[in-house]
Amino acid sequence: MSRILITGGAGFIGGYLAEACAASGHRVTIADNFARGVRDPFLAELEKRGVEITQMDLLEQEWALPDDFEIVVHFAAIIGVRHVLERPYSVLRDNVALTDRAISFGRRQKKLTRFLFASTSEVMAGSLIHLNMPLPTPEDFPLALTDLAQPRTSYMLSKIYGEAMCQHSGIPFTIIRPHNIYGPRMGLSHVVPELLKKSYEKRDGEDLAIASADHSRAMCYISDAVQLIQRLLFADAASGGTFNIGNSETEVTIGDLARIIVSATGRKLNLIAEPAVAGSPSRRCPDMSKTIRVTGYTPSVGVEQGVRLTFDWYKQNVFAASGVSAL
Repeated sequence: MSRILITGGAGFIGGYLAEACAASGHRVTIADNFARGVRDPFLAELEKRGVEITQMDLLEQEWALPDDFEIVVHFAAIIGVRHVLERPYSVLRDNVALTDRAISFGRRQKKLTRFLFASTSEVMAGSLIHLNMPLPTPEDFPLALTDLAQPRTSYMLSKIYGEAMCQHSGIPFTIIRPHNIYGPRMGLSHVVPELLKKSYEKRDGEDLAIASADHSRAMCYISDAVQLIQRLLFADAASGGTFNIGNSETEVTIGDLARIIVSATGRKLNLIAEPAVAGSPSRRCPDMSKTIRVTGYTPSVGVEQGVRLTFDWYKQNVFAASGVSAL
């Protein structure tokens, strides 16, 4: 079994990946500064199962960690539209610095077999605007930039730069581009839990504002995403490759997603369409054929089922219980 380090592993995808890898018998260490993640019961249970959780500043030049990790998974980054819009310079500077620290750490490992870098579907935002980009979108379609003055471009640029760093790092890497992963524990600043909370707290007959209602996203439930990522970690054919993580069969408009969310909460609300969020891509859907071929796994959780599972978790652990949630 492998020894695995997951940076940013206290968060959403990293936490569930840590759980899956530990359940498969691997030795897992999470390194996180807890700027957004929280020490919730999920993490406490991971520690009981033997997952080591280290709180540290990942922007330090040298990480005080062992050099015997076979796999390094790099999720640590400043993410979330609100954070990107409020501090774009920090996003660009710190995300690139974090990737540099992670790659430097990977180079120090004596038996490194894989460095997995979490990029983003956002790298295709400029291609959608400027090029005749196909949808669903394959990983090898050329990248184009959005306006450099737009705050959201800072996040996209930090991930494109990170992908290039991996390509030239000299270590065995895999790049993933997550497409709208959602589920329990993801934090309330993302569209599904944010709308679930707003809908849950409203009374029948009230209005619910929906931004970018006519934009569409292919939604992927967390359990499907984790299956794909974990399989890529150990697939020889994934070394040196870039892979979409998502579900091309679940594309839905934000307006229709909101209707599914309101139905899950049992409310009867009036949905009010508002202007699109600045810089938000009008459509996002990944071509999953390459990832499915390499992993042998096809995502299977539909939007209605995934939203219901997400709501049940939030209602039990946060909304009705005053529990903690990531930012």
